Amino acid sequence: MSELLLPFQLPFMADAMLIAAIVAVPAALLSCFMVLQGLSLMGDAVSHAVLPGVVIGYLAGIPFGLSFAAGPGITIGAFVAGMGCALLVGWIDENARVKRDTVMGVVFSGMFAIGIVLYAAVRTELHLDHILFGDMLGILPVDLWTALGIAVVVTAWILLSWRDLALVAFDPVQARAVGLRTRTLRYGLLAALSATVVAALKAVGLILAIAILIAPGAIAFLVTRRLGAMLSVATLISVVAGVLGVYLSFFIDSAPAPTIVLLLTLTFVAAFVRATIRART
Repeated sequence: MSELLLPFQLPFMADAMLIAAIVAVPAALLSCFMVLQGLSLMGDAVSHAVLPGVVIGYLAGIPFGLSFAAGPGITIGAFVAGMGCALLVGWIDENARVKRDTVMGVVFSGMFAIGIVLYAAVRTELHLDHILFGDMLGILPVDLWTALGIAVVVTAWILLSWRDLALVAFDPVQARAVGLRTRTLRYGLLAALSATVVAALKAVGLILAIAILIAPGAIAFLVTRRLGAMLSVATLISVVAGVLGVYLSFFIDSAPAPTIVLLLTLTFVAAFVRATIRART
């Protein structure tokens, strides 16, 4: 029994579970609206586009601690880069004939390439593996406070605006007819997405952030019929997978972030199989 409780007694494991749970909440809520609006690839685009902002923020020379995600320069740079990607995709989508998914593919791959070139061109103390895949076991108090602050703001905004966001997702014409500022809501959603990617940067990294921004909403979509239930189920699944993934990684000697993603993937497969069987009966 004492061995089963050991991860909770180790400070670095407890911090890893805590930040996993913190990041899971806004990511899950956002994933529901990303899935409903067909914007799942936007999470992919923003997470990749953050890389040049991370490098530029580091090079800005703003003092910060040993944690790569802790410094204001990197946090601000990552947010600006992610938001810039989202705005650029939106502008090109509105003014070009190419489809949105094509635009997102070109923009995020281009910005990711810029980040790699910048990283290779300069000497930094940043570890690329930590940026791409996270460093959940190296969490510092400042990382927890940064993630918590972003999570509280994003979660509060979504809970206050979820009905308006739902109307925009299901019937944008009706939303405009009743006077909702659909463009403001859309860009607010993109800003929340960029901020959440920044919050998840130290925990799961840029690459694995895609999973936590898509999988919870996709799973909840398969097992629920109402938006309120979808938001609740997605949040529960995301938090449980986050904490359980960190816990299991201790015993199977695995990295926490990939273990979390694996749990989400297995849950999605189970939900998909269940939904398929129910549809045929």
